[in-house]
Amino acid sequence: MTYTIGVDYGTLSGRAVLVDVTNGREVGSELLAYPHGVMDSTLPDGTALGHDVALQHPQDYLDVLSHTIPKLLQKTEVSAEDVIGLGIDFTACTILPVDDHGKPLCFYEEHASRSHSYVKLWKHHAAQDKANQLNDVAEQRGEVFLQRYGGKISSEWFFPKIWELAEEAPDLYDQMDVMVEATDWVIWQLTGTLTRNACTAGYKAIWHKQEGFPSEEFLKALSPKLVNAVSEKLRGPILPIGEKAGELTPEMAEKIGLSPGIAIAVGNVDAHVSVPAVGITEPGKMLAIIGTSTCHILLGTEEQIVPGMCGVVEDGVLPGLYGYEAGQSCVGDHFNWVVETCTPASYFEEAALEGIDIHELLTKKAAALAPGESGLLALDWWNGNRSTLVDVDLTGMILGMTLQTKPEEIYRALIEATAFGTRTIIEAFRTSNVPVDEFYAAGGIAEKNALAMQIYADVLNMEIKISASSQTPALGAAMFGAVAAGKDGGGYENIHNAAAAMGKTKPDPYQPHASAVDVYDALYKEYSSLYDYFGRGENDVMKRLKHLKSKSTPVHV
Repeated sequence: MTYTIGVDYGTLSGRAVLVDVTNGREVGSELLAYPHGVMDSTLPDGTALGHDVALQHPQDYLDVLSHTIPKLLQKTEVSAEDVIGLGIDFTACTILPVDDHGKPLCFYEEHASRSHSYVKLWKHHAAQDKANQLNDVAEQRGEVFLQRYGGKISSEWFFPKIWELAEEAPDLYDQMDVMVEATDWVIWQLTGTLTRNACTAGYKAIWHKQEGFPSEEFLKALSPKLVNAVSEKLRGPILPIGEKAGELTPEMAEKIGLSPGIAIAVGNVDAHVSVPAVGITEPGKMLAIIGTSTCHILLGTEEQIVPGMCGVVEDGVLPGLYGYEAGQSCVGDHFNWVVETCTPASYFEEAALEGIDIHELLTKKAAALAPGESGLLALDWWNGNRSTLVDVDLTGMILGMTLQTKPEEIYRALIEATAFGTRTIIEAFRTSNVPVDEFYAAGGIAEKNALAMQIYADVLNMEIKISASSQTPALGAAMFGAVAAGKDGGGYENIHNAAAAMGKTKPDPYQPHASAVDVYDALYKEYSSLYDYFGRGENDVMKRLKHLKSKSTPVHV
């Protein structure tokens, strides 16, 4: 029997999963919380950090490998000789500056107190001013790449972050050999060779398979310091997802307890690597990874410009196809807000008496309501709108509140709003000639909240298939490890064959209820009217209120 390992690097921890190559069965898993966590207030030595900074320590990523994999093998009693490959995935864009040996600058004692020598985590937003300037310059110059990213480049992505480093710590910028995605850096440590993956290059670093990275002329227009950023700081071959990056070095094999020479897959991103884990290898099938936020991934055969999409990348998800990404900034965060802000103590007491979680109680009460019974309609922009409006300055709204409104009605209305937001995204793809014929879901909410998934099925009027794995990204990473090993190495010839054998969904998909579909069609028309009215410039009251809030001075009584 042969196995592969998938390592899923999240925001707070890394998890390794051991998977049976023949059928995708997850034999065991091990997790390590990052010792340094997310550094958003101080560095390890106590140095204070500024506003909107979110950093990590790269040693944590190595610790995940050296702690979880030996424990995993010991717990499952699987021999290292039976593990044929390894794949990893990461949150992105998560990048770090390294020297010509791949050593992170923060590993040097003289840089330990300098924030720009550390990993800039995906949610590092301190480069927002750079993103704003980049978008302005790109629009003025008529850069065509903007269309492929919904009209705006995010502050979370590669170029705003490297520009921030170049401007605020020019000596570190000069000293670093390359700026590299964390997923590619870990692969570098495992194989001894620097490779870059097409997924993060395309979705986060504005790379196009035919056109490459942004031109030197554009980068010079941003800052003379960046003119050679591509040739000097982004070197390394860009490999399609599904290829073999290299083989495990003897040094790393000894540290993590695996056999030297096993296949290591090209690095990947958590949402995108999940697609084959639910069995998707064809166009027209959308996967939504639903948690605190939602990421929507869809495959297509052609490059189309879709309003508000987060990116379209050839070979970005699966080789030979175009991968589309869209998203919603606030989903599970909505539901936590209801619990923390709108739920009285009596509900917590009731949940305690029933021995259930407060979310379970609110879900139970919300499930007793019929579609439309609450009289509420919400806009799901409480963290701004990621797709299709691409506007971080939009805010949330609930319409129809009365003195009789209950917490469970708000809870349900926000679930419905997120479903309406997903329907808006799907319709944008369909009207742009990118078919969406099937819908799949993964993530914590998809796995745990049956009410939410039934509402989604009713709002979308589509069957919803749910991932059978609670560790979908790690399973996907393990599958790519099997492809990297190849058929002759005990794995698979391609990701299509791996997905057919190892990808899986739960046996009973959610089916739309005809009576609910009719009600939600009517509510969706109202949602769409509000979406256009507040989101497309007819009434910018949300932005005006936000501006007044930022300018107001607290009154102390």
